[in-house]
Amino acid sequence: MVMARASSGLAYPERFFAAAAYAGFDGSPNPSVTSKFSNDVALLLYGLYQQATVGPCKIPKPRSWNPVEQNKWTSWNGLDNMASTEAMRLFVKILEEEDPGWYSRASNFVPEPVQDIEMNSNTKIDSVVENGNALPETKIIPAENGNVLEAQDKDVVMVGLGSVGLYDQWVAPPVSGPRPKARYEHGAAVIDDRMYIYGGNHNGRYLNDLQVLDLKNWTWSRAEVKAAPVALEPSSAVASPCAGHSLIPWGKDKLLSIAGHTKDPSESMQVKVFDLQTYSWSALKTYGKPPVSRGGQSATLVGTSVVIFGGQDAKRSLLNDLHILDLETLTWDEIDTLGVPPSPRSDHAAAVHAERYLLIFGGGSHATCFNDLHVLDLQTMEWSRPTQQGPVPSPRAGHAGATVGESWFIAGGGDNKSGASETVVLNMSTLAWSVVTTVEGRVPLASEGLSLVLSSYSGEDILVSFGGYNGRYSNEVNVLKPSHKSSLQSKLDTPVPDSVSAVNNATNATRDVESDNEAGQEGKIREIVMDNVDSEPKVKNIKQTSEQMLAALKAEKADLESSLSKEKLQTIQLKHQVEEAESRNTDLYKELQSVRGQLASEQSRCFKLEVDVAELRQKLQNMETLQKELELLQRQKAASEQAALSAKQRQGSGGVWGWLAGSPGPKADDA
Repeated sequence: MVMARASSGLAYPERFFAAAAYAGFDGSPNPSVTSKFSNDVALLLYGLYQQATVGPCKIPKPRSWNPVEQNKWTSWNGLDNMASTEAMRLFVKILEEEDPGWYSRASNFVPEPVQDIEMNSNTKIDSVVENGNALPETKIIPAENGNVLEAQDKDVVMVGLGSVGLYDQWVAPPVSGPRPKARYEHGAAVIDDRMYIYGGNHNGRYLNDLQVLDLKNWTWSRAEVKAAPVALEPSSAVASPCAGHSLIPWGKDKLLSIAGHTKDPSESMQVKVFDLQTYSWSALKTYGKPPVSRGGQSATLVGTSVVIFGGQDAKRSLLNDLHILDLETLTWDEIDTLGVPPSPRSDHAAAVHAERYLLIFGGGSHATCFNDLHVLDLQTMEWSRPTQQGPVPSPRAGHAGATVGESWFIAGGGDNKSGASETVVLNMSTLAWSVVTTVEGRVPLASEGLSLVLSSYSGEDILVSFGGYNGRYSNEVNVLKPSHKSSLQSKLDTPVPDSVSAVNNATNATRDVESDNEAGQEGKIREIVMDNVDSEPKVKNIKQTSEQMLAALKAEKADLESSLSKEKLQTIQLKHQVEEAESRNTDLYKELQSVRGQLASEQSRCFKLEVDVAELRQKLQNMETLQKELELLQRQKAASEQAALSAKQRQGSGGVWGWLAGSPGPKADDA
């Protein structure tokens, strides 16, 4: 019987299982390791875990294009015939070196005592887990009414009012006080451990109440709104009822309510301010051209600006325009973007990553729902549609999202047929999706128009959901505490996709840190391995294995960096070509405008010449008529003269012949 024991008194199998559970290994075919470990250490832990639980690697080397799977196989196969107990001991030792205080933080992962079993290189530890109940089993059971989730876990103790002790599962805290009216499409925001709920829709009626949930003692209360001071006019003691608006914390004592559907909509988007010191509403006076009024838009706080995208206006027209409100100057700016923007939509979700990238997911039109992901670079104002990794969520609209670090949690929504039952998380650096948990039945968490906010409880991040509609209106509160495993995705499970160019700057920082720590990690791994072997052959074997692993990882890293450099170079060249093409297009456009001006001038001259020609033709025709008349008159004149001459001649000839014929001559009187 081989049964080594750790200093804490736990047998190595027990301590190993506790360490494996704490590190994120759950025995599934694709174990997950928290991202606080470097790639090298994570791969070594993976190989040791497989060696301890399955035995020596007997599977063929994967031929997949995925280098991560090949590195996993290399790590496991390189351990050769190392005994399971040796692999367990080395796994625990490496974890203690990497995270010295892990055991004090792993109370939820410590297994029940297991029976002593004989260990050898071919023993599979899966039976220990199955028969010895090494890991606690957690079950989530819907309540009888199908609306509240109850957690049953013998290792989780609910201490105090509303304590949340279960990771990655929705629980309903025991709230007190007068509950708000059930609603959806409301606004929600958190300031100083208080969640504020404003407005919403109930039975087709818009609401304008402001409800407050104290997240320390889980008590509801209604804010008594007061009349605003005269100096803040124009203002109103009570804001108008609305739904589909956005509620954003502004500083430490103000809430901004932006846009929303109202009974009597205005032409332009309205922004209202609630002052937590005076408990009064007022209208925020802005400058510039505000966007058209709308509801179902996204409003994302980025630094000191609010980015507004999409929505549906009062005429039910879907929008995909982009506007930015600068909260320092209170000035609106409509943004002209590059690339292909998302199609017009409303009721989508938006988040910001690294204070630079705006992510838009899902939403709906009048006829369909979407599950596409779009990224806007807020520096270049260019849209892109990167490839999503992992299990892409189903199409949905009316969902809600909240960010925890670089993880974007999304809950609820629906596709006009059924509600979305799964709560999903997107790693915004790798654009990889994973499912956190799934609810059953027609619960508020599978509703449209619910809200989701981030807060903290007992020093840990929590997600708080409220309301929604899935055939009935809800006023339920549910809480999820994301674990380190779900909020920080494993580098082993999710390779960096080729389409992550939209967020490459955010991931470059991670690569730089890994590069800086590479030398130290290499020395640390070698030291750990050297300290935990008993014989010289094993030392050499494991040392060679570690060096081979490190060499393979370095080569893979060099290849990836080379590919990334080539991609960056090609991107820079393409950008230069685009800039040159745009410059040429600008010059050609200017030249075209000049030619168009000249053409218009020539056309004007041609028109004038045509008028002159017409006038000349008219004059020419008149001249021809006059010429004909002149010729006729000349002929008439000539004929008249000829007739007169002939008459005169006849008169002269008659006088001589008459004398010759004895005709009497003219009388004296006649003469």
